[in-house]
Amino acid sequence: MNYTERLSNVAVLGAAGKMGSGILLLTALEMADLSLKPENKGKAFVINAIDVSREALVGLMRYIRVQALKAAEKKTVQLRAAYADRADLIDNEEIIRQYVDDVMLTIHPSVNLEVAYHATLIFEAIKEDPGLKVKLLSQLDRNNPNKPWYFTNTSSIPISELDEKAGLGGRIIGFHFYNPPAVQKLVEVIKSKHTLPEVEEFALQYAKSLRKVVVPSADFAGFIGNGHFMRDALHGIHEAEKLSKEVSLPEAIYMINKVSQDYLVRPMGIFQLIDYVGVDVCQYIMSVMNPYLKQEDLHSDFLDTLIKQGVFGGQYSDGSQKDGILKYEKGKPVAVYNPETKEYVKFSDFQASCDTKLGTLPAALKPWKTVAFSGKTEEMLNGIFAEIKAMDTLGARLTKAYAKRSKEIGLQLVSDHVAFAEKDVNTVLLTGFFHAYGPITNYLD
Repeated sequence: MNYTERLSNVAVLGAAGKMGSGILLLTALEMADLSLKPENKGKAFVINAIDVSREALVGLMRYIRVQALKAAEKKTVQLRAAYADRADLIDNEEIIRQYVDDVMLTIHPSVNLEVAYHATLIFEAIKEDPGLKVKLLSQLDRNNPNKPWYFTNTSSIPISELDEKAGLGGRIIGFHFYNPPAVQKLVEVIKSKHTLPEVEEFALQYAKSLRKVVVPSADFAGFIGNGHFMRDALHGIHEAEKLSKEVSLPEAIYMINKVSQDYLVRPMGIFQLIDYVGVDVCQYIMSVMNPYLKQEDLHSDFLDTLIKQGVFGGQYSDGSQKDGILKYEKGKPVAVYNPETKEYVKFSDFQASCDTKLGTLPAALKPWKTVAFSGKTEEMLNGIFAEIKAMDTLGARLTKAYAKRSKEIGLQLVSDHVAFAEKDVNTVLLTGFFHAYGPITNYLD
């Protein structure tokens, strides 16, 4: 079965979710593009979009139509060539509309798992729950005579565990898209102990067709991305807890969030990033990873407390940020949650005094966006961190400690053979987390 044949009958589990919807979109666009090639004219392409909620599937179809239209508008020249044999399609508007229709016709929404029983390729993007994943994958494999290949989007569960417990015989690979899949360029590809060579070959071809940046990771819980992020998040939490002995916890959270964003030149502070992913999601990922870590305890009482108090973070269906550790207005943090009072404390109540405690900002400091897209990133970072290195303010000390720990985590991933090279760790943080630089650098050594 060649690439096109394998991709002609696909199912996506969790299709209406944050990750599943992006995977569905990318795959449907790839199918539509394949169907327009002369050698594939007349071939049927089907992608079953499976989710538990009919209402969510309705929203999914609206999302796909909007995104397919945007995709078509960006490639009208190619589409005009592809539809050259269609005399009924005259102007660009007609061609664009036809392409959108072709994309939508490949998608069959359903709440029934049984529609995947004849798929040749199955993407799994359901809840990060090992037991549930094994249960569904086992059921699918027992009932599917095609011996399908499975692409799991897990960000933390070892692939070999899913492979062995579901009895998939190596027909599975970790294909970890980053959020949102339609925008993010990074994909972590993780082989199980038994992943068949042809499955890996197809995965790399599919990633290439989607123009993704591929980073291989060893099959260890959390892989590279969460292996770094979860430890980095715990460092931020621990630093805030230590600092809360001198100031209130909301003030400490604000200060560490500022250090991890502004001083470290990152797109988000660590507490904002935890909110973005979801407080409950971060806690759950740590709980999945923890049993595999012999010399670490990936756990936070702080996150446990927040969840017990109903503070979850995450995003609404339109992508806007829910309140979590921080409260948001128009997408920007404006307050910090205080677990003791169960109320948010406005930045304006303490921001000036906290900024004074952190000390004068480095004169060379610029926002992440300016640095990352300046065309002079290396030069600007050298200037910023040379200045921080020479400073002895609280902000500078916290920054140097944070950068040191971030680098230690990256080097640990390499020494533990989770990452195959230092550049892979840096690529994941640069591409998947949009950092301006990788953690394994010498800026503050």
